[in-house]
Amino acid sequence: MRIFAIHAGSVAENLTNTLEELRLPTPGFLWLSCTRSEFEQMQHRLQATLQRLCGLQLLNLHVSDLLNQQLPSRFDYTSQYDMLVFRRLAESQNDAALAPAAPRSNKRSGPPLLRRIDTRAVGLVVFDQLLLSVHPDDCSQRDSYAQRLLAAGGHPAALPEGHTAAGARDLPGSPADLMLRIVNHMVDGFLALRRELSHQLDHWQTELIDPKTRFTNWRTVLDARQTLHQLDEICDDQRSAIQDWIEALKTWPQSEGHLGQQERDLLQVRSRDVLEHIDRVVHHVSQLERNAETAVQIHFNAQSHRTNEIMRTLTVLTAVFLPLNLIAGIFGMNFDAIPLLHRAYGFWLAMGSMGLIALGLIVFFWRKRYLDRSAAR
Repeated sequence: MRIFAIHAGSVAENLTNTLEELRLPTPGFLWLSCTRSEFEQMQHRLQATLQRLCGLQLLNLHVSDLLNQQLPSRFDYTSQYDMLVFRRLAESQNDAALAPAAPRSNKRSGPPLLRRIDTRAVGLVVFDQLLLSVHPDDCSQRDSYAQRLLAAGGHPAALPEGHTAAGARDLPGSPADLMLRIVNHMVDGFLALRRELSHQLDHWQTELIDPKTRFTNWRTVLDARQTLHQLDEICDDQRSAIQDWIEALKTWPQSEGHLGQQERDLLQVRSRDVLEHIDRVVHHVSQLERNAETAVQIHFNAQSHRTNEIMRTLTVLTAVFLPLNLIAGIFGMNFDAIPLLHRAYGFWLAMGSMGLIALGLIVFFWRKRYLDRSAAR
């Protein structure tokens, strides 16, 4: 578990005090961040700490939601706290190793990029002066944001190499503000995936449209389309959860225990910014689905066009040789009295006639443009 105290334009990570020794900073707030396994083991201690610091405990139903790894993105609230479950992108192999074994029939195939598209639920509980976050056992994104937060609070050594601190003015001003920043950080992971997805689907489109390539990897395309559809549903759940949060934010009472109007306006602006990022992901995923379907349709149209050209060529050849076969069949009849049969020049006359007929038909079909090939562009 990691504990951060954010107050007076600074951030301090609590490395010594236990849960029983925690105190709320005045002014400021606490960020309690733990993994799902830690939350399961320490839920009684955490409940006692919340009772001591905030005067209430989490409802049992919300505790079950925070422990549920398969819960979709959703928002719920009580009169004392708000809870947001948000599914983040599982970017590392550790997530796959720590996740429960999936049924064999649900195992994804295809390129590693599409097999990597998986999500994990993150629970965020917002109190007046405390934020409780429950992460998957691999907390890479939590640790990444914690480094940025510490650097912004005056700990430049915590920032990764090549990054600069934004300063204390960029620190979150409330638990709700911090929650939105964490969610925005998770959404950025989906935005960063767009370019890789586009490159992968562009590669498939090139193979599908190329007439010299015999594309047989249909199972992978089907799995990719299904994966994109699942990602679209995940983003829709995220969008609904943030919209519910925005609607709940409008109903917050204007009292001493809540934020002022300026802070409320800032939260609404930041919430709409998160919603806009999710909309960009949804739009891009929908566009990728349409592009994949369009590429498949173009592939089959190109194959159909190629088949039509082949059939046209075969039809022309058949039409050219049909009268020649007729002449050959007539002269192959078992009759003694056939014109030109006993003449010395009969064979050459028949061959010349057949050649002239074939040449005439070829010229006729060429004038009708039946022998033209589609121009390659």
